[in-house]
Amino acid sequence: MILSNQKILTIIASGFLFVALFDGLPYGYFTLLRFVVCAVGAYIAYKTYEKDNESLLVWLFGGIAVLFNPIIPIYFTREVWWVIDLIVGGVFLLSIFKFKNK
Repeated sequence: MILSNQKILTIIASGFLFVALFDGLPYGYFTLLRFVVCAVGAYIAYKTYEKDNESLLVWLFGGIAVLFNPIIPIYFTREVWWVIDLIVGGVFLLSIFKFKNK
């Protein structure tokens, strides 16, 4: 299996999200997580839009980018973020199978 840049970035973002499930991480990690997940979500939304501009995945990854944006952060409790991180990490991993190599 050949890994494209998009798949590598997706694996990195999901790794960041799954590591965030552990307790005791410094606040700076979550700031970096926001930058990484926002950038990867926006990149995947853009690449998906280039392929199929009416795809639901464009809206899904665009919404993930907005949710994790570091400029105007959205605040939830730690328990809510735990669930969000788990779901979004799973979405990133499942999306690897959706993307086909050229």
